[in-house]
Amino acid sequence: MRKVRIGLWVLVGIAAFLFGLFAYQLTQPKDEFVKSAMIGQEIPAFDLPAATASRPALSSADLADGKPKLLNIFASWCVPCAAEAPQLAELERAGATIVGVAIRDREEDVDRFLGAYGNPFARIGRDDISEVQLSLGSSGVPETFVIDGQGRITYQHIGDIRPEQVSMILEELRKAGA
Repeated sequence: MRKVRIGLWVLVGIAAFLFGLFAYQLTQPKDEFVKSAMIGQEIPAFDLPAATASRPALSSADLADGKPKLLNIFASWCVPCAAEAPQLAELERAGATIVGVAIRDREEDVDRFLGAYGNPFARIGRDDISEVQLSLGSSGVPETFVIDGQGRITYQHIGDIRPEQVSMILEELRKAGA
């Protein structure tokens, strides 16, 4: 009987400790920014075939030519990728050079997507097994990276680019070129 009582007090103590821990975590300010381990790192070496006949292939060497670029990870089957298309077009009109990596896509699907939503890309590589996507630390599509002229990642934008974020992305691109 005494052992049962001690066991119950131990369980009550553990429950109280966990409750206190959870309550403490709820009082801490939340941080919605996902910090990438790739920020400041050189882009991993890759050489992708062209995703479409209308644009050249993409390699890591194309991202280290002295000019900052936006690297957009997208897919024709991705609904948020279609939603961000007007913002990519706006970024291109503002002077941004945008290159793309099409994830697990077929050429005809990429062509259909670009025909429907526009083609702001200077180059598009095809990543059939998401190898480049994963090596960049990308968790999904769409995702956009700012790459400085030396091929280093300076900023990572997770998710679709919203209209109110275009100026911020342009500012990150400007900083990468400075």
